[in-house]
Amino acid sequence: MSTSLKLAGFAAAAAAIFGLALMVGRTLGPVDEAVAGEHDTSHGTGSGQDAEPASSRAQDVPGGLMVSQNGYTLDLTEPRSRSGQDRPVKFIITDRDGAPVIAYDVEHEKDLHLIAVRRDFTGFQHVHPVLDTGTGVWSTDVDLTPGAWRIYADFKAAGADALTLGTDLAVDGQYQPAAPAEDNRTATVGGFEVALDGALTAGRDAKLTLSVTKEGKPVEDLQPYLGSYGHLVALRDGDLAYLHVHPDGTPGDGTTRPGPDVVFHTAVPSPGTYHLYLDFKHDGEVRTAAFTVTVDASSSPSDTQTPADDSGHSGH
Repeated sequence: MSTSLKLAGFAAAAAAIFGLALMVGRTLGPVDEAVAGEHDTSHGTGSGQDAEPASSRAQDVPGGLMVSQNGYTLDLTEPRSRSGQDRPVKFIITDRDGAPVIAYDVEHEKDLHLIAVRRDFTGFQHVHPVLDTGTGVWSTDVDLTPGAWRIYADFKAAGADALTLGTDLAVDGQYQPAAPAEDNRTATVGGFEVALDGALTAGRDAKLTLSVTKEGKPVEDLQPYLGSYGHLVALRDGDLAYLHVHPDGTPGDGTTRPGPDVVFHTAVPSPGTYHLYLDFKHDGEVRTAAFTVTVDASSSPSDTQTPADDSGHSGH
């Protein structure tokens, strides 16, 4: 066979293969797009402009369950600590490039809120670390008892969405886990009695009223704390999913009274047991009242209803 005939045959075969590949490609769609749609791992930038698929998935995750989300990561400088009072806790919030975040938007009068809770719910603290803008390191002191603790950083990086990240802190020492807490709707702390009224329903907004009394008399002179008369955190038993809510009204708005009632509107993402912690301020001192409530599966709304926002910042 002549050289020209061989070249002509090769060209015809190549054209046939190219045509077949083109037809298959049009049928299946671009490979890169299919892979990107199936394995999208994009994160938000410092400006908070997330890719749509990643943003949608992030909204489905309750707050505090992830150490890294939307391009931000919570990094404890020391994942272990000794037990004791005023133990130092230091950490960094990094962006998607691994750089420390030093610019934050103020949320409830603070750049960042740190929640520390022992995993058996026998310890709870809400503190406000100090940021070293030169290094990006946050630091604070926390009272720690032996055991496993969950550390939450609740913040809003400048220009981004509010976010709650969580990580574990191991505290050395002899550890004896506490028995599961029983449901309670009345708590006594520092001579104050706080009563919880209202029913939580999974996936549906609920009204909760917390009433503060002392020696049987209503407390009507609560002081503002973080821009409100109360600050409520809810944690789901088991995985410690975090739900952060705030009450109706604002001190000084002409309608919100400084007690005895502090009203919240919130929702929990699923049936189960929840631990609620109310911070309130009186006579210059902040106190925390703790409650445990169970949400029955029978109280869940139907699948046709819109699920509640469980991103950890409901009610902001």
